[in-house]
Formats: sequence, structure tokens, C-alpha cells
Amino acid sequence: MALPKIESSFDAAAYLVWENAQPGRNEYIAGEVFAMVGVRQSHNVATGNLYNVLRRELKGSPCRVFIESVKTRIEAANCFFYPDVVVTCDARDRLTPEYLSHPLLVVEVLSESTVAFDRGAKFAAYRKLDSLRDYVLIDVSAQRIEVFRRNAENHWVLYDYGLGDRVEFASLSLSLDPAELLDDTLEMPPEPTSPQANAACDEP
Repeated sequence: MALPKIESSFDAAAYLVWENAQPGRNEYIAGEVFAMVGVRQSHNVATGNLYNVLRRELKGSPCRVFIESVKTRIEAANCFFYPDVVVTCDARDRLTPEYLSHPLLVVEVLSESTVAFDRGAKFAAYRKLDSLRDYVLIDVSAQRIEVFRRNAENHWVLYDYGLGDRVEFASLSLSLDPAELLDDTLEMPPEPTSPQANAACDEP
């Protein structure tokens, strides 16, 4: 999610010019610009896992996979977002090097600060993309992957996957192992310090 608000009253063209001069990433929502927050290590690992798997599986196809720093434009919602992972197979996206407009699949890795936005307003905006077929949420803390899939009636249906299942990305005709996507994402609590160690540290 983008926090906090740092600019307002931009149109899309002005945002693109302004964004190109910024040291960090900023999302654009209906005329307002928001700075992107940092992420936990597990978030970054999950993003990298999925990117690497999709790059491997899509090699030689017309599809391209991007990670974190490529914008997706949702013109109908007047937004630019930076998905964690996004896949496009549409040649028109090669004509706009600053952003994508026709993704098939969008992935967001959930965090405490973004979960409500990713499930709510951001998903509502993404649904305005006619090209989008799969909206994926990776929940590292629960070790689960949710896939919202657009069906033939233009309804979004939730498919929930855990370890031991096979994650289906119907838009790409791929069946993937959640264990590979969630590999090394469990955060280990710090080891308790013994009283003896504390005492040793207190000695002059």
C-alpha cells in the first residue's frame, strides 16, 4: 500500500513525469500520490520466489513477468499501482515502456499495513481491467495463497490454496506447488536469551 500521501491534484500525465524524477516508488490514486512503504524480508522472499517460478515457466512464450518496480495503469479507475508481481501477454504493453495496461495476472503479497487495501479498494480498482483474469494474494503468515479468478459470467470466484495443494493460475494454464512459492518465508522468532548470558553482558 502507499503511505503517506505526499502530493495531490496530479493528472496521470503529470504523475508520470513527476514519478520518473523520484528516488522511491509512489502510487497514484485518482489524482493523489502516495509513497510506498518498505516490506518485511518474508514479503521480499515470497515475491522473488513467484517471479523466479513464473520466469522459468513462461520462458519462450509471448508473456512477460515483472516484479515490484513496474507500474500497472488502471485507466478506468484513474490509478497507477506497483504490483508485487504482474504478468502480461499482450503486445500492446510493449508500446508503453513506463507501465502496463493489459495484465492477465496480478499478485500482491499481504502485510499488516496493506491487507485491507489489497483486499478492498485495490482489488476493486484492478477489477476494472478487462484483461485481468487472476488476482492473487499471498498470505505469508498463514502460508496460504488466494486466487480470485474471473469466470465466464464476469464474476470473481475465490480459490484458496495451502501447502499440499496445487495452485492453479488458469490465466496462464499453470499448476504450481505452493511450497515452492512459500519457500523460506516463515519468520523465525528471536531465540530467548539465557539469564547467564544477560549477566555476562552486564559485567564491566
